[in-house]
Amino acid sequence: MKSKTFSKSAIYVALLMLALASDGYAQEGIPGANLASLLSIAKSSNPEFASMRYEADAAVERIEPAGALPDPRLQTELRDVTKMGSQSPTILPGDVGSTRYLVTQEIPWFGKRALKREIAEFEANAAQSKAAGIWVELVAKIKAAQAQRYNLIQSEVLTRENLDLGLRLERLAQARYAGGLAAQQDVIRAQMEITNMKTELASLQGEIRQVNARLNALLARPANAPLAHPVDVRSIPSKQLLESGALTERAQAHNPLVLAEVSRAKSASKNQDLVLKNRYPDFAFGVASIQSQSDFKEWELMLEINIPLQQSTRRAQEREAQAMLSAAEARKSAVLNQLQADLEENLGAMEAAQRMEVLAISSLQPQSEITFNSALAGYESGKVDFSTLLDAQRQIRQAKLSQIKAQTEVQMRLAEIEKLTGEDL
Repeated sequence: MKSKTFSKSAIYVALLMLALASDGYAQEGIPGANLASLLSIAKSSNPEFASMRYEADAAVERIEPAGALPDPRLQTELRDVTKMGSQSPTILPGDVGSTRYLVTQEIPWFGKRALKREIAEFEANAAQSKAAGIWVELVAKIKAAQAQRYNLIQSEVLTRENLDLGLRLERLAQARYAGGLAAQQDVIRAQMEITNMKTELASLQGEIRQVNARLNALLARPANAPLAHPVDVRSIPSKQLLESGALTERAQAHNPLVLAEVSRAKSASKNQDLVLKNRYPDFAFGVASIQSQSDFKEWELMLEINIPLQQSTRRAQEREAQAMLSAAEARKSAVLNQLQADLEENLGAMEAAQRMEVLAISSLQPQSEITFNSALAGYESGKVDFSTLLDAQRQIRQAKLSQIKAQTEVQMRLAEIEKLTGEDL
């Protein structure tokens, strides 16, 4: 009887998985079966990531004008427009006393243009890192949603399996009740258990719909757009890759938040250098030509220097630049400290979930199956009551749910670790 019961259960599971596989073939072309298909859609469609990419592109375009010279200026001056009162005022250059044409070019103090260009480059790097951070955050959310979908769908498969087992136990209780070997209460308890599983199945289906809606939102698709069932979870990296020191080094080198703060700190340092150069004057050179009627006989050269007399203003600007640099350095240190703490937290949680998964597979499931087989044989022979059999059934289900939950937790923590390192492991 025991082997027959579990052989039917195995056949049911096989048929269900075959149905899911057939459904997967029917859904060919629908994203969701694997992570790569989802990330491809997100990269091309997510509006938040697209906006950050455009902002980063705009920041890059600011580099060239930041280090360029200002545009030259042309000044025209009409002199003696009435020719000592001998004519009515005019604005024709050949009819006035003389016309002066002046072209000037402003030139900053040595090194200012290079500093402005470097500041723009670091700001562009920060913008690009920010866009990369949005992408890494988006990828982590998609990975987490995919792991949740896998968890819920596997839980649904398990609940359907247990529902089928519950129906068989109900039939067994009814047969024993009809033969006077069991109380009617056994049948009622079996029916209550079936109702509970149907309720949980409805709840799981609702959760699957919610997660699908969240995932579609990340992909910029309609909330009810179809998604294929995930076929598997991602493989776990080796222990060498998950070593704390190695992860910290990778995070410091590739984490977008860290890179953005490093670029901002460098930008603040260059800005401080630029503010210090404001102690020195800027220049303006000019060339003028004077027209008398139709002749150009006079030429002038001009040199203009601004005089940096407002020392109190400049000292305040220098203190501001120093404060901004200190703030940038402090933010960078804060991000690095938080990064290390988050890595340790997620590593610890991931290792704990892996141990739980191993225990569920190696101990809980075999023990619960032995307990159920024993309880089933005992109930059939009248040695144990139906409550004991139901408890044994729940233990099997709980053991399998523990494995699924631990597996999902591992995937969620892996997604967080990869978000912190800024790249896939």
